Amino acid sequence: EVQLQASGGGLVQAGGSLRLSCAASGFTFDDFAIGWFRQAPGKEREGVSCISSVDGSTYYATSVKGRFTISSDNAKNTVYLQMNSLKPEDTAVYYCAAGIDLGVCRLGVRWYNYWGQGTQVTVSS
Repeated sequence: EVQLQASGGGLVQAGGSLRLSCAASGFTFDDFAIGWFRQAPGKEREGVSCISSVDGSTYYATSVKGRFTISSDNAKNTVYLQMNSLKPEDTAVYYCAAGIDLGVCRLGVRWYNYWGQGTQVTVSS
């Protein structure tokens, strides 16, 4: 059974940093991507960043490019999202998800098959 466990959220002031972790278990796939998504109150869930298991390629939403960095530790089966220079508009529940047989990294919600529970990130101004 595939399980994803997101953690690391919290309350931080604008300009601060947080690192989110997504621990994965039950994977038997060679081709998958791990994506980070977020959903603010009253808004649709949006893709933030993803990383491909095939070639390690990454992708970022324009709104976070240059501030967020996604990385993976294969030995720990964990994907990280380092978030720097946080802004109040980054406030949301952050989710990690796994998409199978994508070949490349995609940020669309519909591409992802397995979802973890969310972790709240709140950035105060």
